[in-house]
Amino acid sequence: MKWVSIVGITVIVAIMALFEWTKMKKNQKKEKAAFVTLTAAGWLLATLLLFFPDMQGPTQIIDKLFKPLGKMLEK
Repeated sequence: MKWVSIVGITVIVAIMALFEWTKMKKNQKKEKAAFVTLTAAGWLLATLLLFFPDMQGPTQIIDKLFKPLGKMLEK
């Protein structure tokens, strides 16, 4: 059942990407690279949330990474 959802997410992302890609000019290489990176990251996050619905959000992960650094800087 989850595979059907992954296919659905992939189709929606592909349609969105094709729609937006045609609006970009040929010489916008950096914009296209950023678009592909952000679209792939969004697709990956949506897919991971299907398999791991209790996964922490990005802000919680950043908080866990930088909280020890903040404690060290307070001293």
